[in-house]
Amino acid sequence: METYTGSKGFVPNPGFETQRQKAVQDIDLGTIDKPIAGLIMGFKRLPFCFTLQSCYGHFIYKGQDDPCNTDPIRKSEDIGDVEYKIAYIALCIQDSDPGRELFNQLRKVPEIDPGYIQFGCARWFWEQQVNSYVLQVEPSRYRFKDRITMGYREALRIEKTRDIFFRRLENAVLNM
Repeated sequence: METYTGSKGFVPNPGFETQRQKAVQDIDLGTIDKPIAGLIMGFKRLPFCFTLQSCYGHFIYKGQDDPCNTDPIRKSEDIGDVEYKIAYIALCIQDSDPGRELFNQLRKVPEIDPGYIQFGCARWFWEQQVNSYVLQVEPSRYRFKDRITMGYREALRIEKTRDIFFRRLENAVLNM
């Protein structure tokens, strides 16, 4: 997120229910990356949050130039540099007991790989929707970028971390 910031505390949001209704109603599964469509639908069923935006994370490299590709990175040392569009999920969370429980679970997700997963806020989202939080997967040195370029081996590490990240989020949603 080019506007990534550290995590903020909850603030009053009396319009949460109306905002959530509209967001849930406006979800278009056709615009969600297929590997995370189930996750987004899982968040949709939770009455104390709603998704704002998401991306599965896309790798673009020699021989794979589709910017929406969700296939695994081809195993080949001759790939060279890889462009990565970051994997993330942005959520609005209600300031309630179950909302704070979700917040606390999400805040722990970076423990999977602290150098490659961040939890916080994004200035742009917060300006549009208070109590919005973002989880993103990318090297922490690039945490303020939406796209980065790195070598093949680091791309493989990010891909592995991303896959674990989304499985962890799916488990968190299932257990809420």
